[in-house]
Amino acid sequence: MAVAEEKNSPGTSEKSTSERSTSEMSWHDIVLQTLKRNDIRLVPYVPDRVLTTLIKNLHADPFFTTFPAAREEEAVGIVSGAWMGGMRGAVLMQTSGFATLANVLASLAIPYQIPLIMFVSERGTLGEFNYGQSLVCRTMRPVLDSLAMEHHTATRLDEFEFIVDRSIKQAITTQAPVALILSPLLTGGKVFDK
Repeated sequence: MAVAEEKNSPGTSEKSTSERSTSEMSWHDIVLQTLKRNDIRLVPYVPDRVLTTLIKNLHADPFFTTFPAAREEEAVGIVSGAWMGGMRGAVLMQTSGFATLANVLASLAIPYQIPLIMFVSERGTLGEFNYGQSLVCRTMRPVLDSLAMEHHTATRLDEFEFIVDRSIKQAITTQAPVALILSPLLTGGKVFDK
């Protein structure tokens, strides 16, 4: 199964995601293509509304092995074991799930030099209604800093492919984890129904 192709204006031919320029691609298309280009095949995730389109597209592409995990720590453990077995992986999660990761990062991914790629959809800011999400959001970057873990907050589509691609390359060559925080400025965030 292939990722659904988007239709262009009448009279033009359709282009697949891989044929479109970065300026024509959405943030989730960029993630999918950049993972492929860097041979990241394993993508466990904890379901999240902001990541829904990316997750559906990963499931639809036979290049990837992707499945839901019960908890974020489980997904990190799966990707860590896969790396030790010769396979590259990334984990998808929401900010609130990050709050459970300090131990597994400090006791597994960092000391054993696992190039864990984490995509974290950011909640807790820019109109957040849940105070608990706001508290976790405020602690995420200080926790990453205290672990001396590389992290980048993506806010602009025009910089996104560069940030994702270079972060993956650096994580693999230095054998160190990286967190890519997906700001609502990039993703549009979670839509809050009244």
